[in-house]
Amino acid sequence: MLLAQEALKQVIKNITLIEAAGGLVKNQNKQYLFIFRQGRWDIPKGKIEKNESVKEAAVRETEEECGVIITDLGKKVCKTYHAYTSRGEVVLKKTHWFKMRTEDKRKLKPQKEEGITDARWLKKNELDVIVANTFPSIMEVLYTMGLATNTVAPLAE
Repeated sequence: MLLAQEALKQVIKNITLIEAAGGLVKNQNKQYLFIFRQGRWDIPKGKIEKNESVKEAAVRETEEECGVIITDLGKKVCKTYHAYTSRGEVVLKKTHWFKMRTEDKRKLKPQKEEGITDARWLKKNELDVIVANTFPSIMEVLYTMGLATNTVAPLAE
């Protein structure tokens, strides 16, 4: 077991870790906020800036990406991890997810400069479109929130 732990430490040393935060937002109509980016449905999130708390980043990123004002930051839902390559380098992204609420009734404004082409409010019974075309890490958030079952296999990240 010790050899495996040492090997894991070596792998982690050679990977860039990015911490991010975001939230699953619910409005007064019991709808949930989703964004469409890079050809898949997602939940608003983004990198935690220097000297910023995880909670501050979650709210800021959600507001920036959708043009919505968060009126209540709830409990932490879960943490997810996913890996990808950027400029030939392996990156591990750790994302902290929170429950959020809004009373904001303004039209959603997707942040185009972040590659977000759509932002929508959907009720629990309308989430099939999300489940059919999202990332495993987003499915983990939906499972944890009781908004999806594990009977549908999401696309690989």
